[in-house]
Amino acid sequence: MKRTILTGVLVLAAVVPAMAEMKVKSKAESEAVQAMIAAEPQGADAVIAAVEALLSKFADTQFKEVALLAEATAYQQKKDYASAELTNERVLEIDPMNPQAAMQLGEVITAHVGDNDLDKEERLTKAEKSLNRAVANIDNKPSEGMTDEVWAANKKFTLAQAENDLGLVAMLRKNYPAAAAAFKLAVDNDPQPAYQVRLALSDQKSGKNDDALALCDKLLADPQLHPAIKRIAVSVKAAATAAKAAPAAH
Repeated sequence: MKRTILTGVLVLAAVVPAMAEMKVKSKAESEAVQAMIAAEPQGADAVIAAVEALLSKFADTQFKEVALLAEATAYQQKKDYASAELTNERVLEIDPMNPQAAMQLGEVITAHVGDNDLDKEERLTKAEKSLNRAVANIDNKPSEGMTDEVWAANKKFTLAQAENDLGLVAMLRKNYPAAAAAFKLAVDNDPQPAYQVRLALSDQKSGKNDDALALCDKLLADPQLHPAIKRIAVSVKAAATAAKAAPAAH
């Protein structure tokens, strides 16, 4: 349901043009880089092992940032979120303007904050700061070799994802108007159902029941709607309908 532009198997593929601009210093380094690329189809553990092999032998390689970003993604796939967080932070130490690492860092934190966590607000503030950094640096093209068409699509969907994540941060804070504003920006850039149903939910929580109902009706008219999104849309529609029928408070 969620479109992630530079994560998973796409991480190295998306930056191949940039990698072509980098230089290896030896045949051994070249082989280690090629092994890292070849590890992608073999799964997360293979990627992590290949990245560690590269960095342990060639600590000053020009491929360090790309390698760490691939490793962070692999940790996220493995659900090793603590390692994913630390590795994305390592990427940002190299390049503080890397939007993908900033977005992944914000996502990892947001996805694992509980309502009763003592450090909830501290963690959400860190996630929000990281996601805003991703948005601020969204114009940083990964490679001059990437075509304008591919770049425009990547930027649009990445921005939508970052705004969606900011909406999730606001939802965790129960700041529903701020969540709705962020989800609206996400939908404007990528009208996927997952973003739309979150907008409907935040609208309903904000008291905009008519807007929530309109979105839910639109979503539920799609016979191919994912069952999980359908369940949320049905629930939001019921809540909005009940709220509209309730007598106004005096």
